[in-house]
Amino acid sequence: MPDSADEARDAAARRDVKQAIRVTADRLLVQPSKEVGERKSRAGILIPATANVSKRLGWAEVVQVGPTVRNIETGDQVLFAPDSGYEVEIHGDEYLILRERDVHAVASERAEGGTGLYL
Repeated sequence: MPDSADEARDAAARRDVKQAIRVTADRLLVQPSKEVGERKSRAGILIPATANVSKRLGWAEVVQVGPTVRNIETGDQVLFAPDSGYEVEIHGDEYLILRERDVHAVASERAEGGTGLYL
């Protein structure tokens, strides 16, 4: 018959198990670049992330893609509107969950469909 010490040890082991995160459907898990937050103007003035900057897009690195995403792969850089998607914190790091349709452009090392422009 298990005693309370065994039950406590089993409960602690269950809490320590790390769970894998899977993105569903057409979702992307991205890590925004630092420029999406605070940035500097050309004159060197610090512009806070809370300032209203209309129609300014930001870049993020794709960490994981959902099973129905067709044109984006892990490791790509995507251009998106900062007000789209949902913020999430995982192990102290900030991420965004976006839909594939919220992405305006993709920068990758793959050669197909290139525009001749590079980051």
